[in-house]
Amino acid sequence: MQGVWVYNRAIDIDGVRRFHQHLQRGRLSRRVERSPLPFGRHRWVLPHSQDHLDFVAMPRPREEFGAWLNTQAATALDAELAPEWHLAVLPFIDGGAGVSLVASHGLTDGIGLCEAVADAAFGRDNPLILPAAGSRPRWRALREDARQTARDIPRISRAVVAAATARLSPRGRRRAASTEPRSAQQAEPRFRLDERVRVPAATIFVDADEWDARAHSLGGTSNALLAGLAARLAQEMGRVTADGSVTLTMPVNVRTDSDNRANAVVSAHITVDPEAALTDLGEIRAATKQALIRRQEVPDKQFTLLHIVPLVPERLVERMVGLASGSDIRVDSSNVGLVNPAACRPDGTEADQFAIRIHALGATKVMMHRAGGLLTVFSGRAHRQVFVSVVAYQPGRPNSDDDLRQLLSSALSDFALTATTGWVKANKSSESSAPSAADAERTNP
Repeated sequence: MQGVWVYNRAIDIDGVRRFHQHLQRGRLSRRVERSPLPFGRHRWVLPHSQDHLDFVAMPRPREEFGAWLNTQAATALDAELAPEWHLAVLPFIDGGAGVSLVASHGLTDGIGLCEAVADAAFGRDNPLILPAAGSRPRWRALREDARQTARDIPRISRAVVAAATARLSPRGRRRAASTEPRSAQQAEPRFRLDERVRVPAATIFVDADEWDARAHSLGGTSNALLAGLAARLAQEMGRVTADGSVTLTMPVNVRTDSDNRANAVVSAHITVDPEAALTDLGEIRAATKQALIRRQEVPDKQFTLLHIVPLVPERLVERMVGLASGSDIRVDSSNVGLVNPAACRPDGTEADQFAIRIHALGATKVMMHRAGGLLTVFSGRAHRQVFVSVVAYQPGRPNSDDDLRQLLSSALSDFALTATTGWVKANKSSESSAPSAADAERTNP
């Protein structure tokens, strides 16, 4: 994930340095330490060192900001070996500046990222009570992790049963067939295992009042409109089932106070008719409500399967996720709702523009074809604007940024919405929009 701030005036670099220092003392200041047991749990530890603040000395034209953001997004992050996040500032020739914070999704989710930057902007440290990296002798680590694995046996057993049930169901058998080894799929193209692809990404902004008015006119909420937009994008890309419907996965925030989990989410799954969504969001709203009720009654399969992840090879983890979701053409629709206004103040003052971008880095052609492609739509609101960030890849399509922007523009037009793209100088109010009833329904990446 990548937090992006734009200032249309000179930035207070001392304020950004303080922001960076508080980030180093907050909930992002942790790393993963592997267990010495092949099947043992990893654990969070405090890092020995911290990543530096990257301040570009030579100002650049504002038009180069997008390319610079892409370069920042490609920063090699590693929640185990560091850096796990990276903050950078680019001054503009016209006197403004842009700020980028990239963080591993293995470190935090969207809500967690917003809370971490809000704490840092407030100057509020959130020190985690964690052991120092490498603080356990090997014999002690082996003993403790073996005991932990023994305590996990009941959960592991339930996970094995859940995996077997998912695989033996008709939907699971179809999913398993779609992820057979390459040799079993003679009709599919063959690629080098290391042949990388760049997954296209796009970010747009819609006036919040216009967004809410359109959602209301269609009988839905802000969240339902995002789901409808995601479904329409999926239809444009051909990510539909045999009957033309779209399977949406909506990550739901379950983070509580003092919750330091990296990804505190569960998933709700709904089926959407993309054509009907253009004229009525009521069905999506009702389906989402039923999915949330069902999620409370039925354990989340993906969460249950997590307990056997340490016991299986990494190459099988993706198949496990596919079995849990029940579809190889899933579409993710995530909404963080209203962003805490403090999260928009990395130098201590309100930025003129804020968004969170999402990226899919390190993907290979083999990975994308086995997964059936990718479509994730992520949104939030700040500064009286709704930002929508999309990453998408579909085998057989051009798969370029221009192609994705055209698809996104077409889907927005279908909903009679207008949007702006890019990071341009604008005379927008720096005040964040007040929360509305639509924001009460919030989901999380």
